[in-house]
Amino acid sequence: MIYPTARATAVLAALAPVGLLVAVTAPGGWVVVPALGLTVLAFVVIDGLAAGRLRDFRLIAPADAEIGEVTELTVLADIEGSQAREVEAALELDSKLSEGGRATLPLALDPTTASWAGTASLVPRRRGTAPISRLWLRWQGPLSLAWRQASIPLERTVRVRPNLAPARSPALQLLLRDAQFGLVARRIRGEGTQFEALAEYQPGMDRRRIDWKASARHARLLAKEMETERNLPVVFAFDCGPAMSEPIAGLPRIDRAVSAALTTAFVALKAGDRVALFGFAARVLVATPFVTDTRQFHRLQQGAAALDYRPEEANFTLALSSLAARLQRRSLIVLFAEFTDPTAAELMIESVARLVERHRVLFVVLCDDELEGLTAAEPASVQAIGMAVAADALARQRALVLARLRRLGVDILEAPHGEIGTRLIGAYLEMKRGGGVG
Repeated sequence: MIYPTARATAVLAALAPVGLLVAVTAPGGWVVVPALGLTVLAFVVIDGLAAGRLRDFRLIAPADAEIGEVTELTVLADIEGSQAREVEAALELDSKLSEGGRATLPLALDPTTASWAGTASLVPRRRGTAPISRLWLRWQGPLSLAWRQASIPLERTVRVRPNLAPARSPALQLLLRDAQFGLVARRIRGEGTQFEALAEYQPGMDRRRIDWKASARHARLLAKEMETERNLPVVFAFDCGPAMSEPIAGLPRIDRAVSAALTTAFVALKAGDRVALFGFAARVLVATPFVTDTRQFHRLQQGAAALDYRPEEANFTLALSSLAARLQRRSLIVLFAEFTDPTAAELMIESVARLVERHRVLFVVLCDDELEGLTAAEPASVQAIGMAVAADALARQRALVLARLRRLGVDILEAPHGEIGTRLIGAYLEMKRGGGVG
C-alpha cells in the first residue's frame, strides 16, 4: 500500500492558496491548479514505487520472558533496492507485554548486510501467554513524498513467567555456595535443634550449649552439638483474589509475592527441605506436590505460572481447611495475602487460627505505599483531607488485624516490595535455626 507522507500533504495544502490566487487574478487559468495537484500525486506514486518492495522480514522474539524484566524484540527487514528511507515497524501484541497492546520501533540500515534492523525493549507486566498477532512495516521513498506499507499477520507467542532474577543474583549464589547447608548432603553440626553428640567445650562456643550434668560426670566441660533440621515441609500459599492483583510500583502484588516465594523455595531446596505451592481464590487453583530437589525446581515454576489473577474474593475458610487436610505433619506455611475488607479479614483470622494450632504460619504482607503516602501527605483541599482520613482508618484496621494475628502465634513479615525477597529468606533461615517447625 502507498500513501502520501506529511511532506506530500503539506505540498498539496500549499496549492490551495495558489489556486485561490489564480482564480482571482486569471480565472481562465484555473486548469493549472488541478494539473499541479495531479503532478504532485504522480510524484507520490513514483516515489512510492521507487521505495522498493519488501523482500523478506524476520521477527526475533524470545519464547519465554520474566515479568518485570526487560524483554527485547528485534525486527529485521530486507527491502529491494537502496532507495528506502525512514523505515519503521509496529507490532500488535498482548497487553501483558506492552501497555496498550502496541510497540513501535525505528529500523536502521546495516551496511554489512544491507538489511534494516530495530529492537524494542518491553517490560512485561502480567504473567501468562502473550500472543504477537501482527507486524506493520512502512518506509519512505527517496523524495520522502510517499510511505509504502506492508501488514503481515503473525502467530508468535511469548510465555511470561514469574521473575527468577533474585534467585540468579550473584549475592544469593554466593550465600548458597558458602552457606552451612551447601551443595553436599552431609550431617551439619553446630546449628539447629536436633541433638547430635557431645563434644569437649572449646573457647568461642555458645555457653548455652554446655551440658552441665554430663560435664559433672566426666569432670570436664562438654557441650551439645546440634544437627540442622532437614526435610522440613514448607508450603507457600497465595491469595489470588483482587486485592493481591492490585499493582504496587507497576507490578501486581501477587507477582512480587511469587518472585519472593520462588527465590526462598530455591534456598529451601538447597537446605534439604521439601517445598510445595498452594494458590486459591474462591476455590483452590493450584496445589503442587512437594518438591525435594533443585532439579525439580521447574515444577514449582510451572505451578507458579498457573497462579492466575482472579476477580472473585478469596475463600480463606475453604482454602486453608483444604490445605490443612493435605498436610500430614507439622509444616511451615508461608501465607501471602492482602485484606481491605474488615469482614474478609475476620474470616481470614478465624481460618488462620485453626491452621496455627498444628502448623507454624508466617503471614507475609507488602507495605502499602499508597496508604502511607496518603496518610503522610499534607492535605491541600477538603477532598485530600477526606482521603487522608480514610487512608488512616484503613491503616489502623490493617495494624489491628496484624496485631490479632500475632496474638494467635502467627509470625508476621511486613516489608517493602523491594526487600520482601531478602527479608523472607532471612525469616526462613531464622526459623530453621530456631527449630519448632518440623
